[in-house]
Amino acid sequence: MNAESDERKVVAATSAPGSATGDERTAERELGSRAPRYIRASRVLHLSWQVGIFVVGLAVVGAGIVMLPLPGPGWLVIFGGMAIWATEFVWAQLVLRWTRRKVTEAAQRALDPKVRRRNIILTTLGLLIVAVLVGIYVWKFGIVMPWKIDQ
Repeated sequence: MNAESDERKVVAATSAPGSATGDERTAERELGSRAPRYIRASRVLHLSWQVGIFVVGLAVVGAGIVMLPLPGPGWLVIFGGMAIWATEFVWAQLVLRWTRRKVTEAAQRALDPKVRRRNIILTTLGLLIVAVLVGIYVWKFGIVMPWKIDQ
């Protein structure tokens, strides 16, 4: 379970100096452990801290996986578990960074006018096909209520 939490790295962001985002986005958060300094000072305490974070994150991710087929916010809980892991493990920080970048790219693609127009056309076509199929079914079999009303 080598998390490389003792090695810290700083990854510079691609924002230009003096841009509208300001100084808060000039550098991304540094990679590595976010445990308190007194915990990182002791190797045994830090390893215990990492095991605890791993177990809690695993429980949250497991609950999210269970919620995928069951009612509940499955993906949201899974990403919450990954965020818990990211407080301590570099690999989880990198996964969350990659996920955030991909979600941002997907959102930008979804707002593209060509993609929106295509999605609207495909949705309209799908609804038209469903309406025709329902119309054929009603014409052939009629509307039958699941209960009988005696008057």
